[in-house]
Amino acid sequence: MVRLIIPLLLLAIVSCRNTATDETRTAVARAGDRVLYLDQIPSGLLAEGMSREDSTSAVQSYIRQWARKELMALRAEESLTPEYKAEVNRQLNEMRNNLLIYQYQHQMIIQKMDTTVTDNEVQDYYVSNLSTFTLTSNLVRALYIKVPEEMSELDRIRKLYRSQESDDIQELEDICTRFGLRFEDYNDEWIPFTQLLMEVPFESVDQEQWLARNSAVELKDDRFSYFMAIREYRLRNSVAPFEYIRGQIRTIILNNRRNDFLQKLEDGIYNEAMSNNTLKLY
Repeated sequence: MVRLIIPLLLLAIVSCRNTATDETRTAVARAGDRVLYLDQIPSGLLAEGMSREDSTSAVQSYIRQWARKELMALRAEESLTPEYKAEVNRQLNEMRNNLLIYQYQHQMIIQKMDTTVTDNEVQDYYVSNLSTFTLTSNLVRALYIKVPEEMSELDRIRKLYRSQESDDIQELEDICTRFGLRFEDYNDEWIPFTQLLMEVPFESVDQEQWLARNSAVELKDDRFSYFMAIREYRLRNSVAPFEYIRGQIRTIILNNRRNDFLQKLEDGIYNEAMSNNTLKLY
């Protein structure tokens, strides 16, 4: 039932798009009353530099896959009971409506919804909802450096890493840059403490106790010294720092605004239909 026609000029796939009528288009396969035209074969099948044999094989494979799928669909359509066909049509109609609604809502959001979120809005939301922003992990602001044991500047680093003076931190960074050392400055951002622990030779540690007792520590293994200076920390089950969840709050505000916008859009369409008799409820 399937007739495969492989065009001799494969370049036509690239140049031939849906500009002709069905009568003038080149058919490459037919399954029952369903036709695959040359311009429907994706031009992306033919990668630059492909040989003629590979191009032909790719096109043949696509056509055969199309044919198998269409034949299965035809057999299913012939075999299904009217009840099953009705259910398929119902699901297709629901999917179509959902896709149409989604695309329409998306366009309306782009065109009409205000996506500006001010710092004051974020701060106000944070203050009003503190109890909802409970940490599930320990956070730190910290400095981390990894130094080879034979490093000539090791003693200088040991003296500087505890300091919070900007000049000392800059000197540390300069040393690390000059010698290609691992240097992570988390003084201005909160990170999970576990992220830092993954970098150092800790087998296990009670995080809360360790943070309460240590502000700076040097750890060693056979090859490296690891320096950690904890500038500030927040424990799990405490309120999350504003800076840590600023982005999350902005997303929450936009999601709430989006939900309100879509609800008003739906209500407006419903009320309009009621007023102009487009909708009648019996």
